[in-house]
Amino acid sequence: MPERVEHLAQINRLCSSESLHGSESLCRLLRYLAQKELDHPGSHVKEYQIATEVYGRPADFNPQVDSTIRVQAARLRGKISEYYAAAGLSDPVIVDLPRGSYSLRFRQRSLVRPEPASVEFKAPESPAPQAGGKWLTVVSFMGVLLIASVVAIPLLLRDHGPAQASSTTDINPSVKFFRVFWSPFLKPPSEPLVIFSNGAFVGRPETGMRYFDAARDSKTQIWDHCTGVGEVLAIHELDQVFSALHQQIRVKRGSLFSLDDANNNDLIFVGSPSENLKLSELPSSREFVFQRLQDGPRKGDLAIANLHPRSGEPAAFVASRSGSPLTEDYALVALMPGIDPARSVIVLAGTTTFGTQAAVEFVSHRDSVEKLLKQLSASAPDEMKPFEAVIRVKIGRGVPVGMELIAVRPHR
Repeated sequence: MPERVEHLAQINRLCSSESLHGSESLCRLLRYLAQKELDHPGSHVKEYQIATEVYGRPADFNPQVDSTIRVQAARLRGKISEYYAAAGLSDPVIVDLPRGSYSLRFRQRSLVRPEPASVEFKAPESPAPQAGGKWLTVVSFMGVLLIASVVAIPLLLRDHGPAQASSTTDINPSVKFFRVFWSPFLKPPSEPLVIFSNGAFVGRPETGMRYFDAARDSKTQIWDHCTGVGEVLAIHELDQVFSALHQQIRVKRGSLFSLDDANNNDLIFVGSPSENLKLSELPSSREFVFQRLQDGPRKGDLAIANLHPRSGEPAAFVASRSGSPLTEDYALVALMPGIDPARSVIVLAGTTTFGTQAAVEFVSHRDSVEKLLKQLSASAPDEMKPFEAVIRVKIGRGVPVGMELIAVRPHR
C-alpha cells in the first residue's frame, strides 16, 4: 500500500475508534493536521491557521487571549494516546502529535522482534559431561535471554511511545495551574453543575422580543429559552478545560435551577444575577456585588459595586455607556462556599454577555490563572480558598480582546 494511502487509512481508523468516534471537532482537527503533514512534510502548523481554517474563528483571532486551539490540541493528544494504549496496540502506523507542536507525525511500527529460539545449542558429545557442564549450558541460555530482553525492551517502549505520553498529562504546567484553581470542583464521582443565565423575554422571535416587565407583562408570556452569545462560548470554554482535567460537567439553564441543585452540587454560575436570578437565593459575594446605579448620569445601569474601595479604586465598575459602542466591560470572578459548606460555588459574570465570556476565558487561560493564583498565594489544591476578583475587559467587534486583573480580595 502506498505510504500516503496507508497514513490516511490510519487517520480514518483513529476517527472511527471508540476514543474519537462522536467527537467531530477533534476528528476535523486530526484530518486537517494529517493533510498538512502529507502535503507538506515537516511543515510547522500555526495556532492561528487552525483557528481560522478549521474552527472558523475571525481574522482578528488572538491566541494570547483565546486558548481554544491549545485545549483542543491537548484533548486530541490525549485521545490519540488513549487509542494506542488499547485498540491501536498492534496498528502498523503510529500517529503522534508531539507536545508543544501542531504538526502531526507518522511512523511505522517496528514489527521486528528478537528470535532467541533460532540460537542453536549443541548437546555434548560425551554421554558423561564434565562436572559443571549443565550449569554452563544453563548460564549460556540465560545470557541469550538477557541479551534478547535488552534488545526487545527498547523496541516495545518505542512502539508504545504515544501511550506513554498519557502519563505525562498531569505534569503539564498549564494543567497543574488549572488543577489547583479548579480543585474545589474536581471531586469524582461528583460532576459540577454549570448554571447559565437565561433572561426572561416576551414577544416572538419572528416579530421582535424584549425583556419581561413585571409591571405590564403576564408571566404566562415569558420566553426563558434565550441566552447571550458570551454564555454560549463560555460553556464551550469550560467544557474544554474540564475535559483536559478528565472531569465531566453538567449544564442547566438558570430558570430550571432549584435549591435541591444547590444543596447537592458544586455550582458554576455563568452570567450575572440580573439574569441568573437564582443567584440571589445563594450565599453572595461580600466585596463586589452587582447593583443598578441609583443616581448620577449612569442611573439605572448595571454595575459591579465596590463595597469597600481601596486607595485608587472606584466605588463602582461600569461598562461602556448605553447607546455607544461597547468597548469596555467589567467581570466578577468569585469563589464561595455553598449553602452546604462542603460544596463550592463560583460566579463568572460580566455586566454584559461579553464580560461573562471574558470571565470564563480568564479562568481558562494559563497566564491569567497563574497570575490570579499568585495573588491568592495558592500553589496547591488545599491552598485554594474563597476569594473575589474584578477583571477589566477590553472589547473589539463584539469579542473580548484583552483582560486585566484590577482587584482581588481573598477571604480571610
